[in-house]
Amino acid sequence: MSSVTHSVIPTKAWRMLALGVAAQAAGTMLVSTPVYLIPMLHLERGMPLVSAGTLASAPTLGMVLTLVMWGYVADRFGERWVISGGLALTAVFACAAAATGNLLWLGVMLGLAGGASASTNAASGRVVVGWFPKERRGLAMGIRQMSQPLGVAVAALVVPPLAEQFGMHAPLLLVAAILLVLGLACMAWIENPPRKTAAVSLDGTPQLAVNPYLKNGFLARIHAVSMLLVLPQFALTTFGMVYMIAVLHWSATAAGLIIGLSQFIGAIGRIAIGALSDRLGNRVGVLRWVALSAIAAMLAVSLTGALDWQLAGAIVLVIASTITVADNGLAYTSVAEGAGTAWVGRALGIQNTGQFIVASAVGPGLGALIAVVGYPVAFALVAIAPLVAVPLIPKHDQHSDEA
Repeated sequence: MSSVTHSVIPTKAWRMLALGVAAQAAGTMLVSTPVYLIPMLHLERGMPLVSAGTLASAPTLGMVLTLVMWGYVADRFGERWVISGGLALTAVFACAAAATGNLLWLGVMLGLAGGASASTNAASGRVVVGWFPKERRGLAMGIRQMSQPLGVAVAALVVPPLAEQFGMHAPLLLVAAILLVLGLACMAWIENPPRKTAAVSLDGTPQLAVNPYLKNGFLARIHAVSMLLVLPQFALTTFGMVYMIAVLHWSATAAGLIIGLSQFIGAIGRIAIGALSDRLGNRVGVLRWVALSAIAAMLAVSLTGALDWQLAGAIVLVIASTITVADNGLAYTSVAEGAGTAWVGRALGIQNTGQFIVASAVGPGLGALIAVVGYPVAFALVAIAPLVAVPLIPKHDQHSDEA
């Protein structure tokens, strides 16, 4: 165990972190909203599971197309306007999605909303890296990464009853209102973190930052590992609720409560894992433990589903959902530290792009697989992804001189 000296963290850093968490949680709620419309579309309206899963993946596909761009803009112009402007734009597209009754147009608007919401992913990560010292970033990034399960949890609790009572447009309008309020708050209170002065050449011209991808394969390996580990996460996020209803025979309300609970526990787990990596001074070692645990978790979900164990299946699903979201903060922090200040926005954009490419394929791809082999076998096959990821995890962390 390494000995770590803790630096004093300015009070404003915690304010930036709180705003970043709230902003990304709201964006995640938007992305998750169509996921929790799947039971209504599939079980009540008869939409094929592949089609419902494709619609649910539309926001994620939008994110894939814009993440690197938002990261570049954040690197160039700072985080404040990227986050606040992105939230406002997301609210506009959410309203447009709520106003249509055409499923094709709904998918297009959800894709555009997802693309706009990607602004919070790269930029809020930059805020954490900029305001928190290296020895506290695991904890800070763990707190920041809890925004995703929190957003998913709120969507799981709010979307089904709102949609059932008022129709599909109601959750989208609620999310739009939340996004707009947070956009204004971020514009008022987020401050761009101080940046290190760029090195200059002998003639006084600024030196360009070295591309961290040209140094070695560390960042590429972390990206690949994260793409593999996001598959079980999104498998449970996308199909966990409909699995509980169709296979474990829980009611829609009870299933939503359990999924919401699993996301809140997962949020706490991310903080604990991040703090542990700070204490050990080792991100990739803890990441390896998480990957190994994800293999066992997906096999346990498969087994309890095959045996039709209603209560045990729900408990195992909560545990598996907690484990499969634990890697994100570790990998995100590793990428930020390995990339350096001048490249962190783009590197985090690439990190998220890879993850969301996989995530956008989960809806239609896993939906088609489930239709052929059923939920238990499909979830067992998902365990192959973390199994492949384990040997790809680097043996040591990488810290850029700029980070």
